[in-house]
Amino acid sequence: MQPHTGLETRDLACERGGKTLFEGLNLSVSPGQSLHLQGDNGSGKTSLLRMVCGLAPTASGEVRWGGQAIAEVRHAFSRDLLYLGHNLGLKDELSALENLQIASVLAGHVVSHPQALQALQSQGLEARAHLPLRVLSQGQKRRVALARLQLSKARLWVLDEPFVALDTLAVHALQQVLRNHLQQDGLLLFTSHQAVDLGGPVLPWRLGA
Repeated sequence: MQPHTGLETRDLACERGGKTLFEGLNLSVSPGQSLHLQGDNGSGKTSLLRMVCGLAPTASGEVRWGGQAIAEVRHAFSRDLLYLGHNLGLKDELSALENLQIASVLAGHVVSHPQALQALQSQGLEARAHLPLRVLSQGQKRRVALARLQLSKARLWVLDEPFVALDTLAVHALQQVLRNHLQQDGLLLFTSHQAVDLGGPVLPWRLGA
C-alpha cells in the first residue's frame, strides 16, 4: 500500500470538561482536495482543527502528515501548515503591511514590500496598508489575515470560519484564492456555516451526526 501523501486522522478522540465530543474519527484529505467540516456549536469543530495542527492534545488516536505522525515530522509539518483560527494572530500596534511581512518571515520565507502590498490590494485594503491595525474594523482585520493566504507557500491550509465578517465581494475573492490553492495541489480543511463554491467537489464532514 502506498503511504498517504496528505493529511489523515486515525481513531481520533476529543474530550473537553469530562465530556467526549467525538471519538474514532478517521478523515483524509489529499492534494487538491478540500474538506468542509460542519457541525453544531459545541460539537468540537475548533478542537478538531487545533488537534490537526498539533495545537491541542488528543484524547486518543493520532494525526498523520505524509503517512507519518505529525510529532515525528514536526518541522516539515510546521513548514507545510497555515492555520487561521478565531484569534487572527495579528498585532494591533503594527500596520497591515508589517503584519503580513512578519507573518511571512515567521512562516519561513520573505515577501517583498510590493508583494505584501499587492496581497492587501486584492483585499481592498491598499489605502489602509500603513495604518495601525487597531484602527481597522473587525472585518478589515480579518481581510488582513486572509491576505496571508495569497503569500503563503504552505501546502495545508486549516481555516476556522474564514468567511465570517466578510462582505459579498470579499467572500468571492476568498473563494477564488482557495480555488487557486486547490488547483496547485494544495490541501484545505475548513469550517463554515455557509455553502462554499470552490469550483469543484468539496468533501463534507459533519461532527455529531
